[in-house]
Amino acid sequence: MESLRLIDEWPVDNAAAGVVGSDGVVRGRHGDPGRPFGLASVTKLLTAYTAHIAIEEGVLELDTPAGPEGSTVRHLLAHTSGLAFDAHKAMATPGTRRLYSNAGFEELADALTEHSGIAFADYQREALLEPLGMTATVLAGSPAAGATSTVDDLLRFAAELQAPKLLAPQTLNAATEVAFPGRTGVLPGFGHQKPNDWGLGFELRDHKSPHWTGANSSPRTFGHFGQSGTFLWVDPDAGFACVAMADRSFGPWAAEVWPPFTDAVLAELAA
Repeated sequence: MESLRLIDEWPVDNAAAGVVGSDGVVRGRHGDPGRPFGLASVTKLLTAYTAHIAIEEGVLELDTPAGPEGSTVRHLLAHTSGLAFDAHKAMATPGTRRLYSNAGFEELADALTEHSGIAFADYQREALLEPLGMTATVLAGSPAAGATSTVDDLLRFAAELQAPKLLAPQTLNAATEVAFPGRTGVLPGFGHQKPNDWGLGFELRDHKSPHWTGANSSPRTFGHFGQSGTFLWVDPDAGFACVAMADRSFGPWAAEVWPPFTDAVLAELAA
């Protein structure tokens, strides 16, 4: 895909990208798809998916208490637990605000460990990474931001997000719909959003502006980006998912080049 070659123009030393269809067929790669990159907050997609697998396995439920008083697994996944961004301190009553929280995903992983009796990283490897063949993906730090992976591995995960085999399709559908509608909040790097819609672990495109996806991305697009310079989006209306990874931290450069890159990818796929 020629559009993927746009990463060569990014102000980074190394980048890689790829696209996979809803049929699981990779449509294109550019750069080194086996090079490991830090995922930063794209890690949250893997953590959320692991939590949904655990819920289907009966380890815990969406309404299992977890996090601060009054919070549940559902609140933690949707960033409505009230926890601060990077501190295990309640800043709001659960359910009232969309406070993006790394601490919340750490509490989520702790809850899974408590209820399963298995260390979170081990559970994730056995339940998610090994079944999908994501052999290059490692969680060596926080379940909110501490994983490393490759384009090839994330393309396997992106294929799963379009045609799930480890989850019931209805579970994934529910996870990519708005949870706690109407909550406002800050989308890191892109300012206050009203509303700041989020699913159960997945950031939703909806009609947010500005946003890290393209102007032509469908409102149903979901995914996540990370401060490491990495993103993964799935556009159900287009029928494709895209992964891009770089070795430069997110900043104005990314906010400038990512949306037109996504639009170019979507245009080529549509053609």
